[in-house]
Amino acid sequence: MALPLAMVSKQPADAAAHVRQVFGELGWPSSVPLLLRVLVDMETAFAGRRQGYLPIDMRYHDFGHTLQATVCVADLVLGQQKTAPVEGFGQRAAELCVIAALLHDVGFLKTAGDLAGTGAKYTMVHEYRSCDFARAYLPELGLDPPEIEDVCSAISCTGPRNLISAHSFRHAAARRMACLLVTADYVAQMSAPDYADKLDFLYAEFVEAFHHEKIPEERRPYHSATELKLKTPDFWEKFVRPMLDTEAAGVQRFLSVTGQPNPYMQAIADNIAEVRRRGQPGLVHT
Repeated sequence: MALPLAMVSKQPADAAAHVRQVFGELGWPSSVPLLLRVLVDMETAFAGRRQGYLPIDMRYHDFGHTLQATVCVADLVLGQQKTAPVEGFGQRAAELCVIAALLHDVGFLKTAGDLAGTGAKYTMVHEYRSCDFARAYLPELGLDPPEIEDVCSAISCTGPRNLISAHSFRHAAARRMACLLVTADYVAQMSAPDYADKLDFLYAEFVEAFHHEKIPEERRPYHSATELKLKTPDFWEKFVRPMLDTEAAGVQRFLSVTGQPNPYMQAIADNIAEVRRRGQPGLVHT
């Protein structure tokens, strides 16, 4: 099954066009200028053109991942609003959800003068750093403090240690924002066409984070890139997929049209099969 261009592209123009299309289809074209401003501002920040910040220097959690997560969350919002709207989840909540996707990994950026290592050293705390950025940046756009906290609540839940069920939300729409963002974060990266190829980069990010946090060898979940790859199918089947079905309320169902395959979930299945294939003894990947 061919994947939609916006789903696989890492180009800001494609993500912008997709957001424009989705919000137009929802009947909320007035949201587009705000969302495109945030997209441009995050492109500027990740490129190292925002005052006080260095460019992203990571190869797995790059700006391309942010764009793919943004496209995915827009698709989730569209599917939800068409099939099972949540009470209180309207245009403003949809805007905040896309904004949260655009900001969810900005905490990987290093500040000016922080020249040691890469942003990967902040892996264990990047959600909190993203929230700090959001609280400083979003007032520029006119968001009020409760709205900013809804964005930060959603971002905080993207950390694997921060369960949605353990978090307090202001209202049901804020909880659903978290479900949509967490789902988009996992589904976008694991459905990406280059997912299997980028696992070496992901392992390198983990190693830098382990060193930075002084996590001893015996407490690390992975001790080589090969081990990470071998454990990836179980990570999906025994952690991510059950978590999406329960903690995140199964909202991935909004990514498919009734009676048709879910392109994101099919892409993940294909990627997991490819990771398994590459892990077969004696197989040399080229």
